Amino acid sequence: MPMNESSDPFDPGMTPLLAAAELQDHLMTVTHDLERLQRLLDDAGEALSMHFYSASSHVHGLIQQSGEQTDSAHHPVLKKVIEDIAGAITALQFQDMATQLIAHTSQRLRNCADQLARDTFGDDEDGESVVELAPLRPNPVTQDEMDAGSIELF
Repeated sequence: MPMNESSDPFDPGMTPLLAAAELQDHLMTVTHDLERLQRLLDDAGEALSMHFYSASSHVHGLIQQSGEQTDSAHHPVLKKVIEDIAGAITALQFQDMATQLIAHTSQRLRNCADQLARDTFGDDEDGESVVELAPLRPNPVTQDEMDAGSIELF
């Protein structure tokens, strides 16, 4: 939902209860967007895996075709395929990092929305609201750029 003047939870003219409801709605919308992004990244990760296995298969085929273990430095096609495999591995590691960061952020946002609902609306009749725990670590991903060979997996 696009934000306009009437749905801005920070509008000073808005009642606190309505502002809390609007803020919770925005938090849940962002959480759902992150879940969709997660699914897109998962699909991309699967596609990358397929390409990785395909490239690996090509390397094995070239080696079998030559009838001997060919040194990649002396065989340009084999060298290119090995470079492609290294690129696929790097991309898969990026997908893993992005997945962890999205899950962490989504969990934090859901925790905020749950706490807001519990504390503001008191929509829990028995006083035992289920609030998803916030992650203990501030950020699971320490890497902010990606180069081949520089990936930190956790």
